[in-house]
Amino acid sequence: MAKIEAFLAGKRCLVVDDEFLIALDLQEILEAAGAGSVTAVGSAKEALEAMRGAEFDLAVLDITLGDNTDSSLAVAATLTARKIPFVFLSGMRRDVVAGTDYRYVPLVEKPYRSDLLMTAIRHVLDGTQNGDHPAGRSPA
Repeated sequence: MAKIEAFLAGKRCLVVDDEFLIALDLQEILEAAGAGSVTAVGSAKEALEAMRGAEFDLAVLDITLGDNTDSSLAVAATLTARKIPFVFLSGMRRDVVAGTDYRYVPLVEKPYRSDLLMTAIRHVLDGTQNGDHPAGRSPA
């Protein structure tokens, strides 16, 4: 994989995706962008457990997990409470989060392009989502 600009230098990242190969690809992309560490898990329960034992600077969340039996929205709520920026990555359309507090969080559709993912991550780390609301945080 070609080296991507290392704007994630030293950042601790959490990846929540139940598809092993996608989680592995995301880990490689984040590491190529300079992430200091990447913790990849496949369920909301595992993500919440990981968050009890570690601090994160950024998260990438697949919305629907485990054959539609699990969701990362509880993880999103915990990240929001801790003011940790995150992006959604999903095969679902934006209307999945349209009526929620997460409607301003960037959603990168699967199959994803790494450049679009990196753009979304830049927005949340800068605290903006296309000039709207701080990404990863619900509007006031």
